[in-house]
Amino acid sequence: MEIRFPAGAPAYRDSNLTVVFPALVDGEPVPCAISVEALEDHFGACSEDEEAWMRAFDAGRPRIEAVAREHLQISNGTPVLLKSGHFPPGNAAG
Repeated sequence: MEIRFPAGAPAYRDSNLTVVFPALVDGEPVPCAISVEALEDHFGACSEDEEAWMRAFDAGRPRIEAVAREHLQISNGTPVLLKSGHFPPGNAAG
């Protein structure tokens, strides 16, 4: 299974408090998202600040994509929603 993450900009979704970002699994687009709670808990984002959530996503993107990759492999390429529990505790902004 080939998994790639295009360099495109993520998007904030206020309907479910997530930042969504694309993945390509064997060339097919698969939506991925991370909760703002995870961005606050593990990537230093300020609460209730969309710009801070987006900055935290950008700063943590390599780690976020690595965890998303693991879950795409586990789920056989189905959409992924990363939450705070998907990241080890006490490992902020890294």
